[in-house]
Amino acid sequence: MPFIGNKPTAIPLSADDLEDNIISTAKIQDNAVTAAKYIEPIPFRNIIINGDMSIAQRGTSATSIDSTNDGYLTMDRWIHVQQADDSNTGKTSMTQSTTVPSGQGFANSLKIDCTTAQTSISGTNSRVVVTQRFEGQNLQYLKKGTSSAESLTASFWVKSNKTGTYICALRDRDNSRDIAKSYTISSADTWEKKTITFEGDTTGAFDNDNARSLDVIWGLAAGSDYSSGTLQTTWGTANNANVLVGQVNLMDSTSNEWYITGVQLEAGTAASDFEFLPYDVNLQRCYRYYQMIIRNIDNSGMGMGFYSASNNARFVYFPKVTLRTIPSLDQSTASNSFRVFSAGGADDLITSWNIMDSARPNFVISNNTADASGTAGQAGYVLTNTASSYFALNAEL
Repeated sequence: MPFIGNKPTAIPLSADDLEDNIISTAKIQDNAVTAAKYIEPIPFRNIIINGDMSIAQRGTSATSIDSTNDGYLTMDRWIHVQQADDSNTGKTSMTQSTTVPSGQGFANSLKIDCTTAQTSISGTNSRVVVTQRFEGQNLQYLKKGTSSAESLTASFWVKSNKTGTYICALRDRDNSRDIAKSYTISSADTWEKKTITFEGDTTGAFDNDNARSLDVIWGLAAGSDYSSGTLQTTWGTANNANVLVGQVNLMDSTSNEWYITGVQLEAGTAASDFEFLPYDVNLQRCYRYYQMIIRNIDNSGMGMGFYSASNNARFVYFPKVTLRTIPSLDQSTASNSFRVFSAGGADDLITSWNIMDSARPNFVISNNTADASGTAGQAGYVLTNTASSYFALNAEL
């Protein structure tokens, strides 16, 4: 908690104030703790959300990932991008792993495993990366685009059997600007802590809104479209060819795997200790972008509703926190995934839903196919109908 008003003046201690054999007067100097040595804690200094990989609302594992099914798959706020043309057939898995650096306080890491090798990454727009995206309104204190622009320092623990050069990059989406730095995994299968400082950018301010402004990118493999230029080690106009230059190809063997945890991105030129947040606080931050209401649970309630017509069921959902924007729905698509209990009967014909009322913070959700079979005006209770049913609100960047 920052001091309010003037900080207290140091009061010198006398020998009478000290207990024998605990602290000797020789070890005490008046005003030994000066203002220059005092550092106030800065809460939420870490721009990264879920940097300890503890939150995984969607599930703990995704397999057979390629360019057709990449995206937000496991750990919240972490997106796995696997772009490729038809000649690139490599596949990966993404897992919330319990392999962590010893003695650092972490319980989970993000693991990418090559499951189908691609010995040569080629073709248009081909790359494999892990990234996190940020709203511009959360970045205004960085003063980007001014002469006082803050530097950013990334720190993280990383481990792989594939040693060599890897790339970490920032992309300013509002002004199409990039900066990229390399780091080296020196020892196979060994956790190593990396620290990378990106200088402040005096060109181009982040938009002050809830849209996507900044990407932080960790490279794993890159085709020529992302690696044929010169690594962009200072801020400049975005050029894909300069982003992942020198990046090793994690996709060249099914024995390859890559782990990361303890990810922190903060203002300044030095890395501080990882900012551990309570699990509930971390989860609340993730809820702004994704809220899993029900996942793989049969006969579990989703909300109270009613029939607006005999073939139309609706219910109101109250989000856990205000979402970043009007969400889309992630939901089961199998027939009879949901049901409505009304007037002592069960209507098992509800197959999918849509957001009917876009007013926030609450949403009216309606079945989007006229497959309900009830009585207009009757109240009902909406719930899941199979053990594989799921329903979520998605407001990701």
